[in-house]
Amino acid sequence: MPPQPMRTFLLWLLLLFFSWPLALFALVAYPFIWIVLLPFRVLGIAVDGVLALVKSLIMLPARVLGQKHG
Repeated sequence: MPPQPMRTFLLWLLLLFFSWPLALFALVAYPFIWIVLLPFRVLGIAVDGVLALVKSLIMLPARVLGQKHG
């Protein structure tokens, strides 16, 4: 299976072949959609960090006692 950017480009070329107005609209709309979704990415990074902190706090007694966790 080709890498993700190559697959995306090939799908866009296929869309361009079958419906060029829709492909051009997708090309113009992509940056705006990316900007709208950016806060959700930042929120996901923050939630991931908080969950990692909670996990490390829960595992702290076991680490202090010398047990290894997976």
